[in-house]
Amino acid sequence: MTWARLSDDLVVATMMILALAFCLYAVSMAQRTTRQRGVAKEPVTTPAAASSAAGDALEHPPEVGAPWSERTARIASVMVVMGLVLNAAAVLARGIAAERAPWGNMYEFAIVGSTAILGAYVAGLSRYPLHRLGIWVIGLVLVTLGSAVTVLYTPVDALIPVLDSYWLAIHVGAAIVSGGAFTVAAVTSAVQLFRPGRHPERDEMLERVSYGLIVFAFPVWTFAVIAGAVWAEAAWGRYWGWDPKETWAFITWVFYAAYLHAQSTAGWKGKRAAWFSIAGYIAFLFNFIGVNMWVGGLHSYAGV
Repeated sequence: MTWARLSDDLVVATMMILALAFCLYAVSMAQRTTRQRGVAKEPVTTPAAASSAAGDALEHPPEVGAPWSERTARIASVMVVMGLVLNAAAVLARGIAAERAPWGNMYEFAIVGSTAILGAYVAGLSRYPLHRLGIWVIGLVLVTLGSAVTVLYTPVDALIPVLDSYWLAIHVGAAIVSGGAFTVAAVTSAVQLFRPGRHPERDEMLERVSYGLIVFAFPVWTFAVIAGAVWAEAAWGRYWGWDPKETWAFITWVFYAAYLHAQSTAGWKGKRAAWFSIAGYIAFLFNFIGVNMWVGGLHSYAGV
């Protein structure tokens, strides 16, 4: 078996493990929702008791279904860690097969980006109870890997001359790391936006997670943009030319800078700031997918 074949097989194995984790997260969600509905339908005998119960439910939503739903979610999270290890091994095998940094095309960027997303999620799990985000994060990773193996797949090949540079590892590597953190931050912001007010403590925790991830990723993304400009000067004789990918990288930077500014501005924290996180991630996705596949430019070689 070649290293390239091993890498392909490990990506498939990763998808199988993550599919099981996704199903377990779905089971956990169903268990939790079923128990919540059951508790909500329990009769209340007196008006005073009803008022007290309503107030408690609003301020402190019951963590019902904890024994089974949380156990199921923990099992799913263990499988996510296994998927992370397998996908990292697939990336390593791809790099050995190609004898270079394994992110020279969209297929490789997708599988390495999936590793970065899983890594950011597992890092978040180590500090916060993010199990309820698992179904959305893992679903997104499965879509990414599925698209990689069906639409974006490219056999191992040598780089074209303009990409054959140590700047590939530096510039694209930084973009991948920041992209993984941006992805998990976008998921937490989306959950915060579309399920607001019901669990104030949970929403506050989600905002802390999103903010922490973006505080980490923003300087890394800034470095990626600057490194790209330095590489552009070496490759094309100019630092910046408003090429479509350069432009959308800058637009992404602006949205995340606006998010961080909003977080430090009175009246803009919470839902308003979360919209900047979503907008920044949409710009990031368009830079990866839209610019590479549908927009021409000096970066057109970075397509499928």
